Amino acid sequence: MPGADATPRRLRRLLLACCLAVPPAWAAAQAPEPAAGQTPAPASVEPDWILGQLRRPPPAATPFVELRVSSMLKKPLQLAGEYRRPDADTLVREVRAPYAETTTIRAGQATLAREGRAPRTFALSRVPELAALQGSFGALLAGDRAQLEQHYTLQAEGAADAWTMTLTPKDPRTATRLLAVVLRGGGDELRCIETRPREGDAQPTLLGGAATGADAFASLDDALRACRAPAR
Repeated sequence: MPGADATPRRLRRLLLACCLAVPPAWAAAQAPEPAAGQTPAPASVEPDWILGQLRRPPPAATPFVELRVSSMLKKPLQLAGEYRRPDADTLVREVRAPYAETTTIRAGQATLAREGRAPRTFALSRVPELAALQGSFGALLAGDRAQLEQHYTLQAEGAADAWTMTLTPKDPRTATRLLAVVLRGGGDELRCIETRPREGDAQPTLLGGAATGADAFASLDDALRACRAPAR
């Protein structure tokens, strides 16, 4: 079971996952068909093309499966739930299994609500680099490369149906904790976020169709293989 208190480290990881995860997977099924004469998908991808694919206005939601590994746990803890972006200023992460917990991020604060306990609210400013991270999320969701590159170096690889985009932090404070965040997807669906901390193992979060079809993972390696697998 999770610890009783939310820490700045936990908020950092939560904020990264919550804000990067929400837009495309659920909305992709509702996206309009390409217009006649529209530019075909490229043979190789660039950050601008990926950002254009991920751009979605709220409201949006997508299921997620996250594997949490810790020296305090005898085996990996698999969480399942949903990320929601009900409006442009609010991000929600709802864990539904194996326990119930909802975190709402809005107006520079994160509120943690757990069944049987009073909600707790934390200022994101408790961790200085979160201000830069928070400012980047709107840019990602809006497809604004110029603003996003104020905080990250972007590198895209792959093809339209199987691409990756790596976000490497520029801020030295963020870089002391975070090596990179790797987005993996195909077309306009973001299927996995692989968070690579400076210390410890990479942490995968499966999204959308990848999360819906995910079974219980026996190990972190199994979850990473599922994260890195192309869409079927």
